[in-house]
Order: sequence, then structure tokens, then C-alpha cells
Amino acid sequence: MLKLIKLEWKKNNIGKYARSAVILTALLCLFIFALAFFGIANDPDGTLDAAPGMDTVTSPIELFTGMAFLIFTSVMLASFIVSAYKNKTMNLMFTYPVKRRKILVSQMLAVWIFSFAALVLSKLAIYLCIFTGAKYMRSSFAVDFDMGGLSFYVQLILKSFVIVSMSFIALFVGLTLKSSKAVIITSFLLIFLTQANVGDFTMADNAVFPFVLTAVSFGFAVLSICNVENKDLL
Repeated sequence: MLKLIKLEWKKNNIGKYARSAVILTALLCLFIFALAFFGIANDPDGTLDAAPGMDTVTSPIELFTGMAFLIFTSVMLASFIVSAYKNKTMNLMFTYPVKRRKILVSQMLAVWIFSFAALVLSKLAIYLCIFTGAKYMRSSFAVDFDMGGLSFYVQLILKSFVIVSMSFIALFVGLTLKSSKAVIITSFLLIFLTQANVGDFTMADNAVFPFVLTAVSFGFAVLSICNVENKDLL
């Protein structure tokens, strides 16, 4: 399986995605740093203009990194898998003396592993940037994290796990509709579902929702591969 994953990275030129992830992280870091320290999230009177429960710096970091990397992961899945079907390169891969299911799983894992690692490193870079800035500048948001505590890293990893896994829902929709665009559009819809506020209500603050969403995501991942041995190519 590891050889197949490495082959997928090589075949799809993972270096370009690594460069894109670095650029995305830099842009997110600059944007969130400006939100926190340059007052662009403040009202004219200097007070923070934020929804209830969004007045801590963790909120915009998790929101914007989650949005960005859910779309990023969905784009990768669309390129690695859905486009491979549409461009008929999957036909060639399915002639290999390897089960179709194993090939598809290796593609999904290649994207998941890379995106998970990229998201974790991106968050660490942004949190470190904010942590350092807060020592010398006044933040508009309350700095509510402690990078010296174990719970910080546990939560960071768990939240990253949930975000990247959500992309499997988008993949299933894309495979069902035979469309790369459907993968990306679904990722936007998932963002609205999980991050949007309806009054004071939001799924983002629900403690049970991430676990349910992760289970659903892996359920869709199983559905994406369960009939691959028998169904026709797109």
C-alpha cells in the first residue's frame, strides 16, 4: 500500500501541492495576523466586531484554516481520483495486477495523509506566529491557547483529522455525479453546514457533531470504494 501511495504522489507531482500548501499557509498567516493585531476586525470605535463566541483568536484560526484546507483537500481528491476517471488514466491503472479497491484506497490515502500533515503544520505555523506576536503587540482577539500544554496539540490533531476526513463526503458526491466540480461545490456546502451561524446556533460549537461527522465521512469513504470492483468506469 505504501508503494502505491508513493506512486500516486509521484504521478500527480505532489511537489506542486506542497508549494501550494506553503503559499496558502503564508496567506492565512498574514490574514489572521492582520485580524488579530492590525485591527481590521474592529469597529470604528476600536471594539472587536465578532459574532458571539468568536472573540477568541482560536476561532478565526480554526475557521479559516478549516475552510481553506477542506477546499484544498477536495481539489486534490478531484484531481487524483475523479479526473483520473474522466481522463481515462484510471483505465490503465485498473489493468495492473492489483485490486481496484486497493488502488482507489491508495489514492484516497495519498490525499488524506498529505492534506492532514499540511493542515497540522499550517495550524502550528499560524498559532506560533500569533503566539509570538502576542508577546509584543496587543491582540484584538483574546489569546486563548497554550502551546505548552498537551491538550492544545491533541485538539489541533483531532480537529485537523475531522476537517480532512470531511472531504470524503465531497468525493462520494463527485464520483456519483461524475464531476470534479461537484467535489469542490460540495466542499463549500460542507463549510456552510459546519461553520455557519443561524442566530446564536452553530454546529462548530457542538461537542458531539465532530464525532458524528467523522463517522459519516468514513461511511461515505466506504461507499466510494465498496462497488469499485464491479461498476463500470466513468
